[in-house]
Amino acid sequence: MPAPRTVLLTGAAGGVGTLMRGLLPAYGYDLRLLDVRPIEGEPDAITADLADRAALREAVRGVDAVIHLAGIALESTFDKILRANIEGLHHLYEAAREEGVRRIVFASSNHAVGFTPRPADGGPLIPVDTPHRPDTYYGLSKSFGEDLAQLYWDKYGLETVSVRIGACLMEPTDVRMMSVWLSPGDGARLFDAALTAENVGHTVVHGSSANTRLWWDLSSARALGYAPQDDSEQYAEKLLAEYGELDPDNPGHTRLGGHFVTNPPVWPH
Repeated sequence: MPAPRTVLLTGAAGGVGTLMRGLLPAYGYDLRLLDVRPIEGEPDAITADLADRAALREAVRGVDAVIHLAGIALESTFDKILRANIEGLHHLYEAAREEGVRRIVFASSNHAVGFTPRPADGGPLIPVDTPHRPDTYYGLSKSFGEDLAQLYWDKYGLETVSVRIGACLMEPTDVRMMSVWLSPGDGARLFDAALTAENVGHTVVHGSSANTRLWWDLSSARALGYAPQDDSEQYAEKLLAEYGELDPDNPGHTRLGGHFVTNPPVWPH
């Protein structure tokens, strides 16, 4: 597809959205911003809920692609997850289909496969086709999102790259996170690759940097043209001094979803 230039960024006030607002314009994108709350310093941003189908259709009108980050980003009740992450995602896909948008980059998550065990030391990395094993209602919504993306590709020809984001933060905050950390710079590189690669159909990729302690396979992301440049190992000395090595008897250390499998953080809203 031709390189997109106008991209709708949903969830633009969130953590990853804020990082991408600052980084993606350098790749030549004109970002149209949307969030459920006003975005400070962005008077032209669209304030709308994912339940507002008319507003979503207006928001996607004329864009080349969508990066969909909006929704509940932690665990919550099933009813809240259903409204924001499942029904809201369906509303976005319908709006994109109706307006002829050709590609969506969907922020999936490691929590779609959160109960997957970490690879054995020296063993093969977790493949991208590992079965869904959600660790929460939040993870379940991301599994649904990947399946919805597949349906819209097969039925309507709407392309999606589903990015299973590990943890896109300025730096990892614990030892386990070092295995799935996605630096903001690599996040922008991955989103750019997902927006510009040819003939993606529905492609699922693991979203992390090229970490020394990597747990999952990045080959499908690299096939899009993603070339990660960062490695969490620079934080190892500090984090190991604070937390020690991973405990093989702690499922929060040995499962891909980390503490989401044992004590998930709850969405505060």
